[in-house]
Amino acid sequence: MALEFDPIEAVATLSAADKRLARLIERAGPFTLDTVPIGSPFAALLKAIVNQQLSGKAAATIHGRVLAELPKKNGKPKPEWIIEISAERLRACGLSHAKVASAKDLAEKTLDGTVPSLARMRRMSDEDLISRLTQVRGIGVWSVEMLLMFRLGRPDVLPVSDLGVRKGFMLTFGGEEMPSPRDLLAKGETWRPFRSVASWYLWRAVDLHNSRQVKKPPKATPRRRTAS
Repeated sequence: MALEFDPIEAVATLSAADKRLARLIERAGPFTLDTVPIGSPFAALLKAIVNQQLSGKAAATIHGRVLAELPKKNGKPKPEWIIEISAERLRACGLSHAKVASAKDLAEKTLDGTVPSLARMRRMSDEDLISRLTQVRGIGVWSVEMLLMFRLGRPDVLPVSDLGVRKGFMLTFGGEEMPSPRDLLAKGETWRPFRSVASWYLWRAVDLHNSRQVKKPPKATPRRRTAS
């Protein structure tokens, strides 16, 4: 799925609005966030549940096992089968008891309409999607924010609980401690309506800092952390 905004316009707007962020943008280079087509909301959220608190390799392995257990329609797993499959079979794939419960709740809320269709998702605001999707057990605000940014390509998402965003802010704007989510949210008003782009550059600030330490820049990735 393509971005829902013009990245060139976004970078120009942010650079004009915030001098320190402008310096970071100059150092980090072009905005290159790649969105992944969401396809089925149920499938995307199921993957988000499976991936929680796991490394990339372990998550991919377990997710593959779960998909292998499920009959598919048009290449997509069906929520009906998550409801019908036994908890024991899902546990055998590597899911914890909590993730099994979350997967089944996701299936139920997909079938009852709490989880909207992709067509409806595209018409809903970020706030409404967060409100709806966090009704699913195991789906928190951060998970929905990542879906909004990386799957739906939304322009104005600021994940204030994300460790990487908070650390990137500290590296860019100074200070001995990472900002609180409240302080970051207040500063983020300067970056509207392109807070997703600002967040991506704050992740890049961490990568640039790490690259000076290890001499090899890693890819910018979000880092989940729930604020206390």
